[in-house]
Amino acid sequence: MNPLEALNEIATLLERERSSRYKSKAFRAAADAITGLTDEQLRDAASLRRRKGIGDSTFAVIQQALAGEVPGYLTDLRAKAGGERRSALRAQLRGDLHSHSEWSDGLTSIDLMVDAARALGHEYLALTDHSPRLRVANGLSPERLRAQLEVVAGMSGDGFTLLSGIEVDILEDGGLDQEPDLLRELDIVVASAHSKLRMERRPMTRRLVAAVSSGRVDVLGHVTGRLVEGSRGTRPPSALDPEPVFAACAEHGVAVEINSRPERQDPPDELIAIALEAGCLFSIDSDAHAPGQLSLIDHGAERAERAGVPAERIVTTWPLERLREWTALRR
Repeated sequence: MNPLEALNEIATLLERERSSRYKSKAFRAAADAITGLTDEQLRDAASLRRRKGIGDSTFAVIQQALAGEVPGYLTDLRAKAGGERRSALRAQLRGDLHSHSEWSDGLTSIDLMVDAARALGHEYLALTDHSPRLRVANGLSPERLRAQLEVVAGMSGDGFTLLSGIEVDILEDGGLDQEPDLLRELDIVVASAHSKLRMERRPMTRRLVAAVSSGRVDVLGHVTGRLVEGSRGTRPPSALDPEPVFAACAEHGVAVEINSRPERQDPPDELIAIALEAGCLFSIDSDAHAPGQLSLIDHGAERAERAGVPAERIVTTWPLERLREWTALRR
């Protein structure tokens, strides 16, 4: 087996299972360390062990791959991933409108996110790094976002499109944490609340309604902000009245995100039912912070299928031309 491919696949699978970011980064660092080396150089064990980025686990993987074996580390991860069920709806998804790179709080470069999206068969991916107020996530100032737009512009081709975007923070008054004119330049605007999640019900409802009624939002991200599992612990959903929020989404053509991260499972099933009744559109998104997490849309597709969400009301099943027509209504 090719050692470089083994290291990258292990990193991808670790990212998918949301393992410690240090584990996946270690395997990606090892892959970078051996890129361009010949088999002869790889077989020089003493030299390889001294190379920066190579540790005990990654060295063992390289040696097993060179011996023609599938590394045991990779075998175990493949077995875990192979046991997950894939829904019929997943095959209809054409892209993903919520992802992050190392420009904010993602783990890798934009090009690695693009490579992973292409490998999954995506036709498009929106890069939606955070906005400036979210300092803990290294949110993008207007200047940094404009610089990122120049990078994004050169990342499409061969049947794949990288869409420019942002996950803009919804401020306490319902305003959006980025320059209005700059938001209009983007292909995709995902709006999410990240602070003051324990606001009282009425002001939280007004906050979300104001955001989706602004005429600049395409997707309402992880609407309740809840966490149900994972390394960050749990967090209850924000108190809000879903009926006026989803009515505003339906009125303004804003898609309700079905966030695919297992630790979020947001919106809860009962809110998906209310959004369906309100006539909302939906967007099944990975909220990926690393290449391997793009495949988490499997979970979102399974939830949407179980909830009875029709494929035609899921914007990420639409071809790019139709998606652009939809977002153009708010530009």
